[in-house]
Amino acid sequence: MKTLLKILGFVVILVALYALIAIFAFDKKNHFERSVVINAPKEKVWQHVGSLKGYNVWDPFSKTDKDIVITYSGTGDKVGDSYHWKGNDKVGEGEQSVTQLVPNEKMITKLHFIKPFEGDAVATFTLIPEGNGTKVTWAMDNELNSMMKIMKPMMDMNMKTMFDQGLGDLKKIAEK
Repeated sequence: MKTLLKILGFVVILVALYALIAIFAFDKKNHFERSVVINAPKEKVWQHVGSLKGYNVWDPFSKTDKDIVITYSGTGDKVGDSYHWKGNDKVGEGEQSVTQLVPNEKMITKLHFIKPFEGDAVATFTLIPEGNGTKVTWAMDNELNSMMKIMKPMMDMNMKTMFDQGLGDLKKIAEK
């Protein structure tokens, strides 16, 4: 029994030590990005990236809830256009709005998360010609509070999975 308590105490100390290191060592500015090369010209890829409605066809986050409710403001392809989503506990609630557009090259959006956690982020979609195809880079920038710093490795694993799934779906759609 004493051995079990010692092991348990050691694990608790390791977890607390990791939390302290994460809080003080991880930068509060967080940048995450993934890329894929799509065998299609950037004009064709842009049809699926350059608007919020096009984005929501391959967006893996909204696919997590088949009953998600999305309400658009505008056509989704102009600066100032936005949408509001409300879904289950995995999807939560929030808003995304277009803040910058360079046709066939870049779309930047502001994300405002309402539930399950309040927060803001900036998503950037960049298209660059690469050979006969187009390199699409999907990036997200946000600030991490202390709790998010502790969860950063898990968040990065989840983001990698979701971004790779989304970019894979985008590739399938754009290469048709």
